[in-house]
Amino acid sequence: MKKKVVTCIIAASIGLSAIPFQAMAATDGQGTLKVVNSVNFRTEPSVKNNQIRYLKPGETLDIVGQPNSYWYKVKDQNGKIGYVSSSSKYVSAANQPSNGGTSSANAVSKPSTSTSSSAKVEKVISTGMKYLGTPYEFGSNRNSTKTFDCSDFVRHAFKQALGVTLPSDSRKQADYVKKKGHTTTNWRNLKRGDLMFFMDYKGSSASSYKGINKSKQRISHVGIYLGDGKILHTYSVKSGGVRVDSIAGKHWEHRFVFGGSAL
Repeated sequence: MKKKVVTCIIAASIGLSAIPFQAMAATDGQGTLKVVNSVNFRTEPSVKNNQIRYLKPGETLDIVGQPNSYWYKVKDQNGKIGYVSSSSKYVSAANQPSNGGTSSANAVSKPSTSTSSSAKVEKVISTGMKYLGTPYEFGSNRNSTKTFDCSDFVRHAFKQALGVTLPSDSRKQADYVKKKGHTTTNWRNLKRGDLMFFMDYKGSSASSYKGINKSKQRISHVGIYLGDGKILHTYSVKSGGVRVDSIAGKHWEHRFVFGGSAL
């Protein structure tokens, strides 16, 4: 009897990379995982299912199975069984050799590129979060942190955290990210730390943007994607300055043009 292979794309609201799907046979009790960054522990292998709790960095999990390349079925230290993202940004296999499967006392493991990238992303986000509530000012002074407009805030977070100097306005930042490649027009495919670019506000409902060719629209806003369907940004005086907003079902979802990594 032929096995069914179900293909799916998991939303990046948990920060998963848009990698090609590969069906994987379930494993059973093979090894452990270590939590690298806080991540959702869910009842089923889908972002639509209930969250059990957040797993904290440093926690260890026993692998119970792996239904596909996006998820592990695991048991936590309290004996609770659930599912966690397989992304290397969130978990690492604690019992896998780092030298291609062989064991040697003299083997030297190389730093993981994904871990290094993840550390940079977290540094940018933690820097940006320090400025929550900082007032909004259109055309803010690029040499001051007293106020920010959207592109100034993003630029400052990257410059202070990593020494990376992005262009000074959102349209040029969009061009910068495009040249890096690996962009997406579906915000659910974004990774944590990616930049999000938006067109002008035309209304709060999806119908306000119906029939619009977004690829032809002028970029007028930028923010940093946090994962879990949230964005860190600043956009108006009335909004209270730098803040975190949800995307799904809001005008942010309808205005989204594309996004991608600036690193």
